[in-house]
Amino acid sequence: MNMTYACVLLAGLTPLIAVTVAKWKLKGYDNNNPREWMAQQTGFRARAYAAHQNCFESFPFFAVAVIMAMMAGVDAKPLDTCSLLYVVARLLYILCYVKNWATARSIFWTIGYGSVIAIFVYGFQV
Repeated sequence: MNMTYACVLLAGLTPLIAVTVAKWKLKGYDNNNPREWMAQQTGFRARAYAAHQNCFESFPFFAVAVIMAMMAGVDAKPLDTCSLLYVVARLLYILCYVKNWATARSIFWTIGYGSVIAIFVYGFQV
């Protein structure tokens, strides 16, 4: 279960990773109106910020799946595997979003989402 715990932590940090990319070496950043500043960004910064938002949207589904699986007593091996797959897929999703590789981004989004569904499926089998 330590792998799963680490994956939940990493997944919880993915929004920070994405927003760091969005704000990397920024100029003219307005901390008084950060959302207004971000709304004016284009290119990789805008895409990284969109990935940041999607990370927040995706995390609750993953976290709830892990909690429910643990409460159901799911075997650690498949839970660890699905959790690791989710985190890797999400990190690759961020990379693809920033690089503007739309098809690959969609593939990694699907892999991440599918891994969460797999966690629920394993929970149903217990």
